[in-house]
Amino acid sequence: MYETILFPTDGSDHAATVAAHAIDAAATRDAALHVLSVVDDRAFLVLDDDRVERVRDDLEATAREAADDAAARAADRGLETTTAVDTGNPAERIVDYAETADVDLIVMGTSGDEYERNVVGSVSQRVVREAPVPVTTVGPDV
Repeated sequence: MYETILFPTDGSDHAATVAAHAIDAAATRDAALHVLSVVDDRAFLVLDDDRVERVRDDLEATAREAADDAAARAADRGLETTTAVDTGNPAERIVDYAETADVDLIVMGTSGDEYERNVVGSVSQRVVREAPVPVTTVGPDV
């Protein structure tokens, strides 16, 4: 049923817990695992032009590390993964990736952060609403 699973990660402590769920789902189903980390370009809106490139490079390096860490954990379970780093609105990029990569399931975390839920808007909520495939969410207290 699930041949390709997408795990979007932000590299947070909670993402490590979610990675375990995504890796287990892929291993159990002998599915391909894709790991995506998105640099939220809204972080650049308040920066001076001369700082944008340096901050973008730092955020992209952090995103690459998050994706590579999840891929290493998957490799420990014998899974091959495809990793990607993208820039943009995280919810939009996740949904676009799911469509482009022909993903069957998205496994992602939810935020316990009140600021994100109330001011920015939850990435996971948007993905659940807009994704063309089922989305399994893992809460912060799991």
